Amino acid sequence: MNDFVYYTPTKVYFGRNSDDLIGEVLKEFGCKKILLHYGSGSAEKTGLLGKVRKQLDEAGLKYVELGGVVANPRIDLIRKGIEFAKKENVDFILAVGGGSVIDSAKSIGMGLANNMDPWDMIINQIKPTRMFPVGVVLTIAAAGSEMSNSHVVTNPENHLKRSLNHDLLRPVVAFMNPENTFSVSKYQTACGIVDILMHTFERYFTPDEDNDLTDRISEGLMVAVKNAGLVAINEPDNYEARATLMWASSLSHNGLTGCGKTAPFSVHKLEHDFSGLFDVAHGAGLAVLFPAWARYIYHYDIRKFSQFANRVMGIEMDHEHPEKTALKGIEALKQYFKTIGMPTTMKELGIDPSDYEKIADMTTNGGKIQIQSYIPLTKEDILNIYRLAEEEI
Repeated sequence: MNDFVYYTPTKVYFGRNSDDLIGEVLKEFGCKKILLHYGSGSAEKTGLLGKVRKQLDEAGLKYVELGGVVANPRIDLIRKGIEFAKKENVDFILAVGGGSVIDSAKSIGMGLANNMDPWDMIINQIKPTRMFPVGVVLTIAAAGSEMSNSHVVTNPENHLKRSLNHDLLRPVVAFMNPENTFSVSKYQTACGIVDILMHTFERYFTPDEDNDLTDRISEGLMVAVKNAGLVAINEPDNYEARATLMWASSLSHNGLTGCGKTAPFSVHKLEHDFSGLFDVAHGAGLAVLFPAWARYIYHYDIRKFSQFANRVMGIEMDHEHPEKTALKGIEALKQYFKTIGMPTTMKELGIDPSDYEKIADMTTNGGKIQIQSYIPLTKEDILNIYRLAEEEI
């Protein structure tokens, strides 16, 4: 097990009544004026925004609003949010939404606190030295940004989607009511299931020495998500399934499943340019790329891939030919993605082979950089992964 630092400062209020605590809790934080940040309308339609406003009003808290966040949050709205927050003298940002809204709020908070343009910080990997406080009212189980140290932003001018990680980016408080995810569509629920699993996969399939405890925590989370995901897809109002997914969203990305490990997040780095260039749903892109990446790379860690197949996907272990078990596990996962309604091929994503060169160039800066994985992935390796992602089950 590698040395590690584990830091999770986010205070979580979880359950059916967590929404009723927003006003009193934020009042305890000493907020004077809040920037209420949200997306393009779903939180308004469900009545959640009205409930949040009522909570703030009853607590005597002043607030201003900035909506309009879209999937793959844009740097232009973030810059607008920074100027708006300065003008209004806000001292707290409350994100009402999912990963895109939370990441937009984090970027606004980072820019405000460090008096820098967030995109410059992201592109140049300039670590923040301070952070504006961010709270979350979560509406979808997916990105895990409600407890994570990461955020991802898109620049529409060049179609780049890039991330910056730092512990200061972790929200200070999160209100998590699974009932707020009942209205999430089947497609977005499925995207969320993939994202939760992927945040665990990226920490599980790593070239580290054995770390049985962390691996078994990951495996338990993956099995629970896999099972709850099937229920939530078919029974969207099933509280226990939605609660499992919501809590797993946080645990999969708050660092727990990476303790003692080194996670390069290879597949995320491959997918970001899909989202940035084609604006595909992040979970959908991951559902197509991960099985292809796994088939390309599994022989570098047959033990771990066969272990996953056996413990998580329920494939009987072939001790004489563990590579066969590993491949069956990858195919079973791809079938699971298909079962919950996710695309599993490039064609289903709407990406043509004529696009491959451009995407790979964006990811590798024209072939100048490599993506860390079990082996460094060159541009040609990435193109080969794309080709594997063309294949049907």
